[in-house]
Amino acid sequence: MSKVKYKFNPKSLTYEKVKVSWKERGLRFLSYLATGTVFAAITIALAYKFLDSPKEKQLNREIKAIQLQYELLSKKMDQLNSVLADLEDRDNNIYRVIFEAEPIPDEMRKAGFGGVDRYKKLEGFANTELMKETTKRLDRLTKQLYIQSKSFDEVVKMAKNKEQLINSIPAIMPINNKNLKHSPSGFGWRTHPIYKTSEFHPGMDFTSPTGTPIYATGDGTIERADNMAQGYGNHVVINHGYGYQTLYGHMSKMAVKAGQKIKRGDLIGYVGSTGLSTAPHVHYEVIKNGEKVNPINFYYNDLSPEEYQVMLELSSKSSQSFD
Repeated sequence: MSKVKYKFNPKSLTYEKVKVSWKERGLRFLSYLATGTVFAAITIALAYKFLDSPKEKQLNREIKAIQLQYELLSKKMDQLNSVLADLEDRDNNIYRVIFEAEPIPDEMRKAGFGGVDRYKKLEGFANTELMKETTKRLDRLTKQLYIQSKSFDEVVKMAKNKEQLINSIPAIMPINNKNLKHSPSGFGWRTHPIYKTSEFHPGMDFTSPTGTPIYATGDGTIERADNMAQGYGNHVVINHGYGYQTLYGHMSKMAVKAGQKIKRGDLIGYVGSTGLSTAPHVHYEVIKNGEKVNPINFYYNDLSPEEYQVMLELSSKSSQSFD
């Protein structure tokens, strides 16, 4: 039951019952309610300011976990950068040097990305700088890896071409002369066997019995196999590519045809004395970029240093060629 309140009336010297109207009761209720609401709002505001809600605590834990992941990612990128820098150094200073290719400049390897708005979508967050910097590093690393991958593709291609070049360059003698039994007439000024005049001999002559096999000294394509050139008789010309050609003259018989692909060591004909010749032999020439050069510099697959010295002495002593 609600308590009844009394008020003393000094005029009548009596206590009178206090009567509260519904309006006053309503105002009192509203004042209590307002006071409670204000107090509750202040309490909630202070709680939000100084105390984390369960959801905020969970979000903070997730943010810290993400920050830790970014830090770990940054360390991994540091390791990758170190490995990539080593690969780039070896690529520029070893691989590309071996294959005579220009190194890739750092300006190209580490060039930035265009566009000021590239990372705009990462702005407006509490960890914007961390996310932007990590993303930039990842983009740079990705581009460097792409450039390095392309460089290695070029190196592989150059290696294949280098192997083909090595196989194509003349590197053996045209006949089996391992024991140097067939004394050569060398490159240079010699007495012509028929005209008895001093003429420049643009190749080397290897004496050998008629029918001795003659071999290709490098990979290539048969450019000529005929007897239409003056003085050479039955002869074969091989185009090795890379500016190299070889000529084999005075054959008794040819074993190849023009356009035929051959490998180093393949049989191309037999020793003879056709054309302007005084005895069975093979006249051998090496042509580099249209200029006839000394074939003695192209026997490194056949001869040891000692054998090469003997060959050099034999070829320089001969005073007369056989054609």
